Formats: sequence, C-alpha cells, structure tokens
Amino acid sequence: MLLHAIDLAQPTTPPATVNTQGLANFLRSFFAPLFLVIVSVVALFFLFTREITRFMQFILLAIAIGVIFYVPNIIEVTARAIAGALGISGG
Repeated sequence: MLLHAIDLAQPTTPPATVNTQGLANFLRSFFAPLFLVIVSVVALFFLFTREITRFMQFILLAIAIGVIFYVPNIIEVTARAIAGALGISGG
C-alpha cells in the first residue's frame, strides 16, 4: 500500500497538447439556446414598445453575432482573408 501511494505521488508528464476539439461544439450547444432566448425576449420587447428602428438595429446585430457563434472557423477564415488583403503572408 505504501508503494502504491509513492507511485501516485510521482509527478507525471503533462500531455504535449491539450485537445480542445469538443470544446467549441460544447460551448455552441450550451450557449445556442440561451442566445436564442435572449434575442427573442429583447426582440419582443422592441416590437411591443413599437421601437421599430431599434428592433431592426438589434436584429442586424443579433444576426452578426449569430454568424460569429454558429459558423465554424469564421474568425480564422476572416482573419486569413484580411491578412491576405493586406499582403501579410500566413507563415
């Protein structure tokens, strides 16, 4: 039993890379319903108070945020496109 405790006390080498492949999918599946509920409530508030201009601004902003959340690799693709347009090579 003492040898087993000593074996457990020995430091182990950490993994070379951290696998975060499922993290993005988990976060999308966790925040997607929350995002949709918040957007729906705020949109209904603007409609009931008859603030059509603010409603349209909010919907456009919600669509933009939704695209960033739900489209995979959109940030990476956009960053590469901007870097290519500026003439910066992507190493």
